[in-house]
Amino acid sequence: MNDDVPDWRVVFESGNRAACSERGLVLASIDIPFQIVHDGVGCALVVPAEFSGDAVRELRLYDEENPPVVSKPPVAIPQHEAMPGIFGYVMVVCIVAWLDANAALGDIWRATGRVDGALIRDGEWWRLFTALTLHADAAHLSANLVFGSFFGFFAGRLLGSGAGWFAIVVTAAGGNLLNTLLLESTHKSIGASTAVFAALGLVAGYVWRAKLMSQERWPYRLGPIIGGLALLMYTGTGDENTDVGAHLMGFVAGFGGGMLLTIISDRLSSDRLQWLLGIAAVGLVAVAWVAGFSASNAQSFM
Repeated sequence: MNDDVPDWRVVFESGNRAACSERGLVLASIDIPFQIVHDGVGCALVVPAEFSGDAVRELRLYDEENPPVVSKPPVAIPQHEAMPGIFGYVMVVCIVAWLDANAALGDIWRATGRVDGALIRDGEWWRLFTALTLHADAAHLSANLVFGSFFGFFAGRLLGSGAGWFAIVVTAAGGNLLNTLLLESTHKSIGASTAVFAALGLVAGYVWRAKLMSQERWPYRLGPIIGGLALLMYTGTGDENTDVGAHLMGFVAGFGGGMLLTIISDRLSSDRLQWLLGIAAVGLVAVAWVAGFSASNAQSFM
């Protein structure tokens, strides 16, 4: 027996060469000699017998301080039917546009339904909703139909057509209210763009709060917020006729609404609830218009 042959002991084994190399660096940092032995399948970290006790102890401490990263299972993203909500949105907006263009029930649609800061402060609440269905011209209408359908599609896929569009209508009205309170009382506006950006905010808030994206690193955690703000800046600003305040407040209100909806996300799979909320969304707009025309008729008799 040759006493000059050192007695090597295995202190770590792995099928991953990088794992052996990392632990080799740990041993090198405390001056423990080592070798990495490969057998074609995996590798082993070996040290002289007299160092084996210290090596095992140091590697155990290293493993305790650096536990393996366990990947979180992917979160299942809801896939609801979105098209009924988009169809309802297009129908409501187009019907109101046709009625306005043909002066049905009188040429008072815009005077009755637009956002008017002074009148809203005086109690004409319906304007928060009715203004969402009015447009200045065909180009204005077309742009909101395209972007509203686009962002509304994602809201519908996440939340369902009924819940998604009910939330869009309510948060868009909230955005109009916030914009009215923050601006001078003479502020007037029309258009579904507040609802468009409420839909964008709704998606961003829901995705962020429900953690539907990877949450391992902060850029991913903030991804929905950053993405939503980027889209807001890219599509929500324009010429001097663009109501940037309404876009921003719509996004803010929608974002808050999206976070709140995560509380009842497990109930959104109910078809009955989706139908009820979808009817309620159309009903809110209809009731608002009825209230507006009733008030206008009452004033005309005074």
